[in-house]
This record gives sequence, structure tokens and C-alpha cells, in this order.
Amino acid sequence: QVQLAESGGGLVQAGGSLRLSCAASGRTFSGYAMAWFRQAPGKEREFVAAIRWSDSSAYYIDSVKGRFTISRDNVKNTVNLQMNSLKPEDTAVYYCAARRGTLVATLKGQYDYWGQGTQVTVSG
Repeated sequence: QVQLAESGGGLVQAGGSLRLSCAASGRTFSGYAMAWFRQAPGKEREFVAAIRWSDSSAYYIDSVKGRFTISRDNVKNTVNLQMNSLKPEDTAVYYCAARRGTLVATLKGQYDYWGQGTQVTVSG
């Protein structure tokens, strides 16, 4: 069993930056692909970024490419999301997710473990 705990959310002005972190416990998450999703009020939870365990290849939705960077530390069992040039439309609850296997996925149903989420609010 893997437990995930997000941190680092908050309120920031448009154009600012935040760094989200996700700490895994319960077992090592080696061999797991990791991802960040987000859910804005009244909207479906959507994929934001993912990273492979094997070579740390990263994948992003188009709207965050060039602004967000996902990274992982397999020794510390953490995955981070550096968010720069934030926009009001980035406002959402951000969730960390883990998926057994080395391949990343973009559908929430393909992930096995989830954190409780952290709120990110970008004021315009």
C-alpha cells in the first residue's frame, strides 16, 4: 500500500510560482509512474503531468508546457511539480497519483493511489 501526501499549495498572484511536493510512504515507489492531476470547481479531474520511474521521462498537457516541470527523487520517494508563470485558470485542487508500472498514463482511472490534494489559487 502506498500513501501519498501533497504539500506546497497556496495563494499566489498571476505570474507567480509555486512548488508542489508529494511524499510517498508505506513502501518505496520505485517501479511506479507518478503524476499530477488537478480539479477546478465544477470540472472533471484532469491530467497535468506525469513522469516515468525508469528514465524520468516527463509528459505534460499542452496548457502547462513550458511553465510546469515535474521531477522525482527515487531515494527520497518524492515527486515535485514546479509551477511558474501561473495563470488564474491554473486554480484548482492538485492531486498526486501513483500507478504501478513504468508507463505513464493520462486517465485518472489508470492510477492506483491518490493523495488528498492541495489547493492552488491564482489571483488575477
